[in-house]
Amino acid sequence: MAHCNQLYADGQKKPSYVDLTKQFITQAKRELVWLKKVGSTPLQQSLKGLDQAYKNFFDSRTGKRKGIKVKPPKFKSRKSIQTARFVGANYKVGQNKIYLPKVGKIKIVWSRLLASQPSSVTIIKDSAGRYFAIFVVEINPKSLPKTDNSIGIDLGINTFAALSNGEKLKLSLPLKQNLKKLAKFQRKFAQTELGSKRHERRRLKIAKLSYGMLRKHAKIQDS
Repeated sequence: MAHCNQLYADGQKKPSYVDLTKQFITQAKRELVWLKKVGSTPLQQSLKGLDQAYKNFFDSRTGKRKGIKVKPPKFKSRKSIQTARFVGANYKVGQNKIYLPKVGKIKIVWSRLLASQPSSVTIIKDSAGRYFAIFVVEINPKSLPKTDNSIGIDLGINTFAALSNGEKLKLSLPLKQNLKKLAKFQRKFAQTELGSKRHERRRLKIAKLSYGMLRKHAKIQDS
C-alpha cells in the first residue's frame, strides 16, 4: 500500500494486481526467507483485497460507483482485527480439524454445521487475541410463512428493550455487573502508559469483556 500511495503521490499510475504479485510475492520471497514460511494464497488474497479497495476508491471518485463516497484504503493497526483468507483446494476441512497450508492441522470447535462445501475460509484474529474461522458456503434460503403479526423493539440502556405492545424488558443482573466492571477496567486503562505491558494487558481485558458482553447480548436477541 505504501508503494501504491507513493506512486499516486508522484502522479504515476497504480500498478496492477499482477505487477504487485510479481514484486511483493514472487520477488520478495527470493529476498526474504521468512516469507516462504507463509502460504501464497493469503498473500495473494491480501493483494486482491487491496486492488479491489483502490478500484472502489477510484470508481467512487469518477462516478462509476454510486452511493456514499469511498475513502482510500489505509493501514490497519497491529492490534485491530487481522485476517488471512484461503480459497480453492489448498485447505481441507475435517470433522473437528481444519488443515491450512504452511500451518498444519488446527483443532476447531463448530458453532454450527456447514450447509455445503465451503468455497473459502477466512481465519480471523480479533483484538482480544482469539481466533475464528469464517466459511463461505452456498445455501438454499427458505421463505418464512407470511403472517400479519408484527412487533417493534427499541433497545435501550436502563431498560433492555421496550416493545411496541407496551411490554418492557429489564436489564439482566449479569449485564449490569459487567457494565460496572467494564467502566472500572476503562478507568484503570486510562491511567496506564501507552506502549507499556500493563497498557496491553488491560486493553486485552477490556476487549475480552466487551466481546463476551456482545455475544451474550446477541444470544438474547436471537432468543
